[in-house]
Amino acid sequence: MITVHDRLGRMVRQAQAHGRIPAVSAALHRADRPLWTCAVGGTGNDTPLGPESVFRIGSVTKTFTAVLVMQCRDEGLLDLDDPIGRHLDLPAHGELTVRRLLSHTAGLQREPHGDVWDSLRAPDVSELLADLARVERVLPTGRRYHYSNLGMALLGELVARLRGGTWAEVLAERVLAPLGLTGTGAAPGDRAATGFLVDAYSDEARPEPPTDFGAVAPAAQLWSTAPDMARWAAFLADPAALDPAGAVLAPATLDEMRWPLTTTDETLWAGGFGLGLILVPQPGRVMHVGHDGAMPGFLAAVYGRRGGDGTAGAMGCAVLGSSGTGVEVFELPHRLLAAAAEHDPADVEPWRPGAPAPEPLRGLLGRWWGEGFEYVFSWHDGALRARGADDPAGKPPSVFAPVPDRTDVFRTVAGREVGELLRLTRDERGAVVRMHWATYRFTRHQETFEGYDFRAGS
Repeated sequence: MITVHDRLGRMVRQAQAHGRIPAVSAALHRADRPLWTCAVGGTGNDTPLGPESVFRIGSVTKTFTAVLVMQCRDEGLLDLDDPIGRHLDLPAHGELTVRRLLSHTAGLQREPHGDVWDSLRAPDVSELLADLARVERVLPTGRRYHYSNLGMALLGELVARLRGGTWAEVLAERVLAPLGLTGTGAAPGDRAATGFLVDAYSDEARPEPPTDFGAVAPAAQLWSTAPDMARWAAFLADPAALDPAGAVLAPATLDEMRWPLTTTDETLWAGGFGLGLILVPQPGRVMHVGHDGAMPGFLAAVYGRRGGDGTAGAMGCAVLGSSGTGVEVFELPHRLLAAAAEHDPADVEPWRPGAPAPEPLRGLLGRWWGEGFEYVFSWHDGALRARGADDPAGKPPSVFAPVPDRTDVFRTVAGREVGELLRLTRDERGAVVRMHWATYRFTRHQETFEGYDFRAGS
């Protein structure tokens, strides 16, 4: 009998062999199963390859910097629409906002001034900031997505200044330690795999030189293990499961970070970008959220899974590879997550009867019509909900919460028309006879906008 672990392990071995990657380390985290790991190949040095082997994770680092920025926002140290020059003394580009830099829509050039990939020497903080006067705005701000390591480096320095430490110190104290990411840090340590470039026309693998990214560290400096990164991916997808007290970040803030602000390709809407996070839609109303990474000799892909049948709580996957050209790494976590959800789906929780709807709301439950379409209002899990009568299976409902001190007024807190008000109108007997949702009239029968009721004929 082929187990799900057999399937996952074969997928990792195939990717390692087809991609000609000296070492691949993969891990799958989920709340309802033990951690799964698989390591194939060798480190290229005297240390054995295993789950605790350390790889460069490149731009996955940006997700950590983004969380640090959002922590500052939540604590009132900044606003996302602040110009970064309000907090840093910059010779140029100080008008770019924190939000634009986080979402790669500021138009700032990709790298710091100079040929850093020729010299493999990154600037220190003073150089990075001084050279901003020589840096281009390659696109108008807000025009489109344009990836910028430089922009993320500025955000890392912003966090360091606001917190009164270095970026690495702040990260260790405020994210790595609280989440137990003990294998993650700015230095490789003694368990690091060697990174290679594999020759396209032979089997030769040449070690790439180690690099320190200096002031650009907040964009790409970190090293980590596959288990640590699978746990991080699970946090990005389901923070309440790994950080129930919100010590690192409130779940609502992660919701905000995951909302797509731009697409990464105007012709193929296969991916989006939120606040520091890559969003990759999957079939069946599933979203994978995380980031890819690339540094000389290493590729990484770290994604959590949200939504869809079979998806477990706190489900995250990481694949780390020791080849700069082993692009199979980038697709593998998506395939592993899908296979795990299909062949080892989350257990189905049994339904149990719950408390009845509050007496003032019982009469409004059932079918209503608005804009010519039928909706069903219901009470589930302690909240008033609504969904279109013809909505496809799996589409989340709208959820309402009472507005304090306003009788019969609710705020839409999730789903369609989020943020908008639902107002109830009652007759002299107290029965709900009309509702207005986002100002649109809802009635028990289908009516025209002029109020003609097809059932009553008037």
